[in-house]
Amino acid sequence: MTEQMSKENYEKLKAKLEGLKKRRAAISKAIGDAREHGDLRENSAYHTAKDEQGLNEMRIKELEAKLADVEIVEKSGRKKSDGVTINCEVKIKALDSGQEFSYTIVPEHEADILEDKISPESPIGGALIGAKEGDVIEVEVPRGLVKYKIIAIS
Repeated sequence: MTEQMSKENYEKLKAKLEGLKKRRAAISKAIGDAREHGDLRENSAYHTAKDEQGLNEMRIKELEAKLADVEIVEKSGRKKSDGVTINCEVKIKALDSGQEFSYTIVPEHEADILEDKISPESPIGGALIGAKEGDVIEVEVPRGLVKYKIIAIS
C-alpha cells in the first residue's frame, strides 16, 4: 500500500538511510577487530558488533521498503475544492469556548501534537479530512462532543 509523505519527511528518511549505509563500514571494522581477539564463543565485543550489524541491516531494509512505495504529497497540488487533505494547515474555532487552534494534517508517522501536527487517525484529524472552509464538524473528545468551525484552510 502506498504511503503518503511530505517532501520534508521523505528527505529526512533518505538522509537517515544514507547514514545507516555509511555505518556499515564502521560496524564491519568493529567485527574484524573483535575477531582478532581470539575465541569467538566468549568474545562479547564480537557478539555486540554482530548484533549491531543485524539491527543496522534490518533498519536499512525497512527504510528502503518504505521509501520505495511512497507518494510525495505537496501543498501546491491541492485544490480548494478538495477540502482538508494531508499537508493542509487548518485553522478551527471551538464553538463552545471561542478558542482557536491551527493544525497541520500529516500522515500518522509524522504526527506530533507539540508541533501542532495531527494525523487523520486522530479524532479531530479524522473529522477534518474532506471538510471545507466554513463547515462545522463534531468531534467526540474525552470531555464530550465538541463542535468546531473551519475558519481557514491553506
